[in-house]
Formats: sequence, structure tokens, C-alpha cells
Amino acid sequence: MAAEEGEARTDAEKAVEAMSFEEAFAELESIVQRLERGQLDLEEAIRAYERGTLLRRHCALKLKQAQLRVEKIALDEDGEPRLEPFDPGSA
Repeated sequence: MAAEEGEARTDAEKAVEAMSFEEAFAELESIVQRLERGQLDLEEAIRAYERGTLLRRHCALKLKQAQLRVEKIALDEDGEPRLEPFDPGSA
């Protein structure tokens, strides 16, 4: 969630950054449902879309961070287990 050069992050961005993946994803789902149902007037829809964009970016970042931390167990030539970095191409 990089802010524009020289621009401070907004309170909304800071609040989203403090959320867990699950919290952000649940709120994003709620926003999508309200937008799909047409339950918001135009101004509310625009604000919801902006908030949804922040939440989507946050969720993508959290997933990327988790992916970088994942290791898989593989067997070496002697049949002994060892840890390898996650490789999405071999999954």
C-alpha cells in the first residue's frame, strides 16, 4: 500500500493496514454484496469502492507475505526430509 510520493497515508489506509487478512476479507465481501445489490447511493458506492480497493490491496499483500513464508517438506536423495522454499510452479 504505497502512498503517492510525498503523500502521507490516510487514516483509512492506516486502519486497513492494522486489519488481519480475515477481517479485511470479510469487510471486502460485505462491500461487494452491498454494491451488487445496489443498496448504496452514488456517493456511498464511490466511498465503498475506494474502501474495497484498499481492502483488496491489503488482502493481496497479506497473501503474498504468507506465500513467502511457506515452506514445503521434500525428501532428499537419501530419503531424509528437508525444507524447501515455496515454488508456485511446482505446486
